[in-house]
Amino acid sequence: MSVEITAGPPDTTSPEIADAVVAAERVLTKRLGAQVRLADPEALGGTGRSVVIRVRVASSPFSMPRTLVVKRYPAGTGDRDPWAHEAVSHQLLTALPAEERATPELFAHDAASRLVVLEDLGRAPRLSEKLHAKDARAAERGLLSWAHAMGRLHATTAGRDADFDALMRRAGAQCCQDPIAVDVHAAIAGLPALLESTVGVGTSTQAIEYAAGAARAFSTSRRRAFSPSSSCPDNHLVTSRGVRFVDFEGGCVRDIVFDAAALRVPFPSCWCGWGLPPGMSEAMVAAWRAEVGSVWPEMDDDAVFLPRLLEAQLLWVWLATWRALSKPMPIVADAPPRSVVLTGRWIRLRSDALLLGEKTVASHADAVIGALADRYGPEVLELPLYPAFR
Repeated sequence: MSVEITAGPPDTTSPEIADAVVAAERVLTKRLGAQVRLADPEALGGTGRSVVIRVRVASSPFSMPRTLVVKRYPAGTGDRDPWAHEAVSHQLLTALPAEERATPELFAHDAASRLVVLEDLGRAPRLSEKLHAKDARAAERGLLSWAHAMGRLHATTAGRDADFDALMRRAGAQCCQDPIAVDVHAAIAGLPALLESTVGVGTSTQAIEYAAGAARAFSTSRRRAFSPSSSCPDNHLVTSRGVRFVDFEGGCVRDIVFDAAALRVPFPSCWCGWGLPPGMSEAMVAAWRAEVGSVWPEMDDDAVFLPRLLEAQLLWVWLATWRALSKPMPIVADAPPRSVVLTGRWIRLRSDALLLGEKTVASHADAVIGALADRYGPEVLELPLYPAFR
């Protein structure tokens, strides 16, 4: 792989990046049994205190790609260990045939250094770049490619629960649960009181029971496959081979419909969401169903699939609302205000609930929409489209 690297002056390299390079050299050298030298680190971002860099392979006795990506994580906290999820996810996915892999290849990982060394997928644009450019057709192709890639990922990793859990135990992880599921249960328990105290909306017993029942059904579902967990468009590269997933800090095995709902509520785990043109989400869901139908034929049956999709959609919206109202909603760069994004998700939930005749869900959504408009102003009722679709 040929990637042009522009090295920064040596004195601008942070201690964290320098330490990550040294640790990656040590891990690769140990794995290959011969000295490997890395050079020209380039920061690629990261979340929290994690370090993500591109490095050039300056010296290796073996044939290796010209560049690699190194991710290094701080110690895990509580029930969350991003390194374990990242490393185990890449172990599971690297075992797939290359033609079926929608992720970077794992070259090395090390628990003591808390890093992974990955294939560099190059400078392909991120899906977020397509959505913020001026080419509507390119943005549409990117979204459909994302949906197809997610469906293929589910189909090729169906029923890998035992493999994933075994790898998590080998990694020494304290918790094998889906990190999102942990928060979903907290949201179900805490959102009704939070809605009452912050926006004055009561939640009926029927609405609470619907949400709790949805969560129970997803936790016991047999339609399970690997999930990247995070759905932010910054974590999807649009390559010549289709969309590739690059972030697995919450990677897990879970119900596939929970991911499918991320196509109806685009990118529900982040706050950079804008609106999509009419019919776009439906086309994305159809693309996903086309990929998973050979493994789960029941997903072609609307009577089975659509009620489950609404349940997953509701859980995402409850989770987003719990997170938003639990703490102040800061401004996110290059995105509508969080209050607008949040209200847009409730509006879509109300619409889809009405189509299925779920009056309990629709009524509760209607009350929340009205309360959000009262609190933040009527402008929250209009979610602008992504720039590519204007």
